[in-house]
Amino acid sequence: MKKNQPKNPVYGKIDDNEAYMKDKIGIGTSFDLGFRELVILKKKIQIYYLTGLCDTSLVQQIMKKIIDINDKESNMRKVPEIIENRLVHQQVDKAKTLDEAVDQLLSGLIVIFVNGEKFAFIVDVRNYPGRTPQEPDTEHVVRGSRDGYTENIIENTALTRRRVRDARLRHEMLKIGERSKTDVCVAYLKDVADDGLLKLIKDRINAIEIDGIAMADKTVEEFIIERKWNPYPLVRYTERPDVAATHLLEGHILLMVDTSPSIIILPTTFFHHVQHAEEFRNTPAIGTFIRWTRFLAIMASIFLLPLWLLFVLDPTLLPKELAFIGPKEQGTIPIAVQIILADLGVEFLRMAAIHTPTPLSTAMGLIAAVLIGQIAIDVGMFGPEVILYIAVSAIGTYVTPSYELSVANKIIRFSLVIITGLFGMVGFTVGVTLFILFLIRIRSMRTPYLWPFIPFNPNAMVQILLRVPIPLSNERPSIVHPRNNYRQPIVKKERH
Repeated sequence: MKKNQPKNPVYGKIDDNEAYMKDKIGIGTSFDLGFRELVILKKKIQIYYLTGLCDTSLVQQIMKKIIDINDKESNMRKVPEIIENRLVHQQVDKAKTLDEAVDQLLSGLIVIFVNGEKFAFIVDVRNYPGRTPQEPDTEHVVRGSRDGYTENIIENTALTRRRVRDARLRHEMLKIGERSKTDVCVAYLKDVADDGLLKLIKDRINAIEIDGIAMADKTVEEFIIERKWNPYPLVRYTERPDVAATHLLEGHILLMVDTSPSIIILPTTFFHHVQHAEEFRNTPAIGTFIRWTRFLAIMASIFLLPLWLLFVLDPTLLPKELAFIGPKEQGTIPIAVQIILADLGVEFLRMAAIHTPTPLSTAMGLIAAVLIGQIAIDVGMFGPEVILYIAVSAIGTYVTPSYELSVANKIIRFSLVIITGLFGMVGFTVGVTLFILFLIRIRSMRTPYLWPFIPFNPNAMVQILLRVPIPLSNERPSIVHPRNNYRQPIVKKERH
């Protein structure tokens, strides 16, 4: 075999192609693999399709058009050209290898072989099963669009294209998985996205070697992001097309994985995970208020419990005005243990709510909150203040927009409570310092995790602290190294 000769080329004899398809994908064995053999102008043609992923009406229409050739044509020398002209679909390609034909067939496309021709027609009639676009459960807004990404990658690219109708928007399709052959789309703006970042992402995707990615986007993330045991999210997930389009215009790169409604945004920092679309659906003043309230809640979810525990262990740290903080009576269980048990109890409730049917979840929550909580206080297992601070901390966890960030913060909170309970003021100080140093050392696709705080960028920091009016946000974030730095032209005032 010559070096440049394609692997498994389409055979000229159609019976050899049929034998390959039977051996390779199980034609005649798997019930969902459709096969029809027709004779057109005394020449055999074979049609292969996947019943569950094709639009049946289009398949029937194409077959009818091909069969009509026998009644309307007589030139037997140009059968392939005639068939190609009768394929009533907007997207028809040719495959010269059987491997490519099989990959396209398993993706939901029709494959047509013509006896005597060393290529196959590929007709895109995909019709993936799935739900209609609807608002994501975890990213609700009071004002704004109610559509969201679905498990259909074709619909997802269309939802993005609807918001960014730029000729320079690119959707590059790649495949991952030797067996699953899952479609992965890389979306970016050609004149904005950094070429080096784009090449790095595509190289890491192409380097993935695995049977399949049944867990879709999460598996892709673990291959392209070097995280090891780091709990903090290094990519941002969103199911909202408006959020994805906003990041696209800033110079970020999107990854869409078929069968997943979550879009991966690269690269991201810590502060990307604390922003929410609701801030941009309100006026700048209200958006800033919402942002600061969210910042306060996130800080409380991390530091409130260990800080209160520190004051309980050493009341001398409190000023006289705050001397009321702390339990009035010491229970039989140490405060640190009470906090850990109560926090674990909240985690039990969260996990139970996920696995409890919706009609029963409300009843389960009432039983847990009213009966278990009150009885635990009455029997002296928990103090009232422990329940109070646990509840405030849990609310801060649920206020965090990113689910992944909220869970990572919960792990840090547990660690700070334990080290504070063991070593007091020294443990709390050392724990907080190590936590900050840990965040400083994190890199997401070679991007500093705490940017623009560390390294400090004053203009970008203002964008983080305040919801700046859109007309004043002319520059794209420098952390993505955009090729085109300005988001819109600077309007010059006319002289009067």
